[in-house]
Amino acid sequence: MSAKDPKTYHEQTYIDNTLRLREILKTMPPFAKDYFRAIEPKSSAKTRISYAYDIRIFFHFLMENNPVYKNYTVDQFTVKDLERIEPVDIEEYQEYLKVYKGSEDKQITNTEKGLARKMSALRSFYAYFFKHQVIEKNPTLLVDMPKLHDKAIIRLDTDEVASLLEYVEHGGDDLTGQRKVYFEKTKNRDLAILTLLLGTGIRVSECVGLDIQDVDFKNNGVKVTRKGGNEMVVYFGEEVENALKMYLYTTRKSTAPLPGHENALFLSTQRKRIGVQAVENMVKKYARQITPNKKITPHKLRSTYGTALYKETGDIYLVADVLGHKDVNTTKKHYAAIDENRRRQAAGAVKLRET
Repeated sequence: MSAKDPKTYHEQTYIDNTLRLREILKTMPPFAKDYFRAIEPKSSAKTRISYAYDIRIFFHFLMENNPVYKNYTVDQFTVKDLERIEPVDIEEYQEYLKVYKGSEDKQITNTEKGLARKMSALRSFYAYFFKHQVIEKNPTLLVDMPKLHDKAIIRLDTDEVASLLEYVEHGGDDLTGQRKVYFEKTKNRDLAILTLLLGTGIRVSECVGLDIQDVDFKNNGVKVTRKGGNEMVVYFGEEVENALKMYLYTTRKSTAPLPGHENALFLSTQRKRIGVQAVENMVKKYARQITPNKKITPHKLRSTYGTALYKETGDIYLVADVLGHKDVNTTKKHYAAIDENRRRQAAGAVKLRET
């Protein structure tokens, strides 16, 4: 690739995230760089950023709550300070994470999932230095990880999928003025995005990263860049094909992209590559009209596709492959549970009294 060639979405995202991580590391103890350098080959830049934010909270906690460190600045911590921490300090930190003050005195709370992620990040941080014999104690191993309770998987039912797509197609019919103009302007693009997400199960980050040349109508497939950077072709059916063609031959064809965004498949109203946040907002906007009691996100559309594919094929390995899950156990946990219909059968199976 020559210097003049524009970088792909994923190349540019990697560069942006790498630079962002460097800035965050400046606000952490100097020895933290060793850990982040070590996990670089087996983690994405985005994951490392999340870990950096999570681990930084631990040092802020120590400065705020531990008398030994109350006069410390973050750059004064050394790796030996990790050894001085007792299991009770880790337990207090776990309690602290439930509610604490963030930047600008903003109150932050963590769900079970958020708590588990932050504790997992700290464990990984400690494990690196313990494994490399830089420290002789690892107090995180002596503290139980927070329990995660299973939550019901939220997804769209078949009739809700149809209603959602129907609304995007015809929701503007009764509008007037500027609202109708905007609805009609974005309709084909939004329908193409929603149909693609629902018809392939690709991640929202994979969707916004698509270039026009990634779409192959000869074989009806899109080339996506998965987590970790692997490229894969995901195939689609006739409904996705029709929605993509409608968008490409109308809205996309008549829009002149801004420089640097010429290859992007999906453009924002500002004529730039559409972002993850914009797609998330768009999905929420339409879903509210159809299922106001379900909190639908692009990831829930992915769950909807995975569930439908499993019900149709019964092949959990196919579902795992198409969704890009590296571990089939992740897929099993989400999609191979007893479905609602089988669970309903249990209601009438046991007789309490003979009639």
